[in-house]
Amino acid sequence: MNKSLSLAKRVLPALTGLLLFLQSALVVTGGAVRLTGSGLGCPTWPECTPGSYIPIENQAEGQLHAWIEFGNRLLTFALFFAAIATLVAVFRSQRRDLRFLATTQILGILAQGALGGITVLTNLNPLSVASHFILSTILIAAATSLHSRRRHPYVRTSSPHVSISRISSIHIFLAFAVIVAGTLVTGSGPHAGDLNAPRLHLRITNITLIHGLLVLLLLLLTIAFNLKTDLRYETKRWLLIFFIVSLAQGAIGYIQYIQGVPELLVASHLLGSTLVWIAAWRIRLSVVRKPA
Repeated sequence: MNKSLSLAKRVLPALTGLLLFLQSALVVTGGAVRLTGSGLGCPTWPECTPGSYIPIENQAEGQLHAWIEFGNRLLTFALFFAAIATLVAVFRSQRRDLRFLATTQILGILAQGALGGITVLTNLNPLSVASHFILSTILIAAATSLHSRRRHPYVRTSSPHVSISRISSIHIFLAFAVIVAGTLVTGSGPHAGDLNAPRLHLRITNITLIHGLLVLLLLLLTIAFNLKTDLRYETKRWLLIFFIVSLAQGAIGYIQYIQGVPELLVASHLLGSTLVWIAAWRIRLSVVRKPA
């Protein structure tokens, strides 16, 4: 029994790290599906094509597109098994504080699979695609919380400074708003995932301007946040990381816009959004939680 407990404690950090990595990778590979026009490479769900769960030769949608979409589906299965392994390790290591977070990963992945099916069956409706991405964002936040507490329990801070707590709340809300606005830019832009996929009827210049203004507000708030006194070292460290990553992300976003959103820059921007969100969530965690 002691050996099982010791083994579970040793493998738990690696499993939570793998889970966070796969949750982030799912966003990037989902972007690759969209950017390569492979969104309907598997035109049905849960099967890839009628009568087959894997791509078949000479299918009308194109063999390469089918395998790109199918690969993204396979990654979801790998993610699910990683979540199961993490939950088992959490129970065996007797980490009661992590059971809820580990369980939400499994439930979220199941919901993600169903939402992915709806996205395919609605021919990549941009609102379904956006919902798919936003759910991933929420699951990445939960996986980040899980990984941050992998070695020892954390508890809520008893009485964080009111102004710091309030700024932290606004900061994470604004970071989430930037991501939501980004999905609207994507839903109005050229990379739909398929030539026949519907688009949002929004002026791309207007929604991009709103997205950019939200980013600017977020950066200014980050600077103001960092000037607050009585910040914990961990909070200041993550604020610095967030600011650097956000500046790089903003530069990529501006360049891709003036260059006509080339695929490689869009993919880099998608990866950057995931890193920005993880850093933003770590800032929030550093304010509201501390080691037990």
